[in-house]
Amino acid sequence: MIVSGAMLWGATGPMMEWVLSNSDLTVSFMLTIRLIIAGLLLLAFLLVTKKDIMAIWKHSVWWKKLVIFGVIGMLGVQYTFVEAIDASSAVLATLLQFLAPIFVVLFVSFSKKMPPPKYQVIGILGTLVGLFLLLTNASFDNLLVSKEALAWGVGVGLTFAFYTLYPVTLMKEWGVLIVVGWGMLIGGIVLGIFSGVWRSDLWHALLEPTVAYMLVGIIFFGTIAFVLFLSSMKYITPVETSILSSMEPLTAMAISVIWLGKTLALWQVVGIIMMLICVTWLSIEGDRQQKQQMLE
Repeated sequence: MIVSGAMLWGATGPMMEWVLSNSDLTVSFMLTIRLIIAGLLLLAFLLVTKKDIMAIWKHSVWWKKLVIFGVIGMLGVQYTFVEAIDASSAVLATLLQFLAPIFVVLFVSFSKKMPPPKYQVIGILGTLVGLFLLLTNASFDNLLVSKEALAWGVGVGLTFAFYTLYPVTLMKEWGVLIVVGWGMLIGGIVLGIFSGVWRSDLWHALLEPTVAYMLVGIIFFGTIAFVLFLSSMKYITPVETSILSSMEPLTAMAISVIWLGKTLALWQVVGIIMMLICVTWLSIEGDRQQKQQMLE
């Protein structure tokens, strides 16, 4: 689930980069349309399958958590991600998400009041070194992304970590589809209100066939990706989920190179390989440590 979801989400990055580069659509407008339509489609599917989608709103403790997830988790991770794409590229935006496992590890360690295991420290340091190579091509004087893109990238990491950890209890109680559907709809409505989408003069852009087809693909792939990602957390830990999503930047990079003609310098490629090796090792070692603890 997590690998399939990560690949689908990785595919939406270059698609969104293309839309932002080849149309008049803004980040806020595109994201509002995407979230609201995707949320409505999911909730409509649940209604057709005889699910009570309104039950969650009858309990204040749950609907408050749902609103927080919709605004900070769902909208937060999507908005920072698309802004990072707009400020840099799909490849860099997806790779900057690798900051998320670091935040997850730090939060888990802080909540348990225990330092992270040595293997996690080594994995984090290796990931950061790889990230440095990616962003600078091994030159301290050569930052290959703007400060704005870097700031949005850190935002992606933080919100992605929140998105991974926060909705676990919500999903166990109400199911993945209801949480994702309402989360998307809430996030889209909040963004639409703040951006004044109803007053926008960009609606005409949706009549362009290529842009319309691309948006349909973005909504379809993105929605399935979110459902698969959150569903995976029933079977693996949040740390493993965020680590195994390493398929996302690989997919984004492959599509960007083949379709958008993007290129990377030598040390940037070395940095990407180093990041992927570190997060893969983190996952394997984490699984080994868990099994060892169970045997003890």
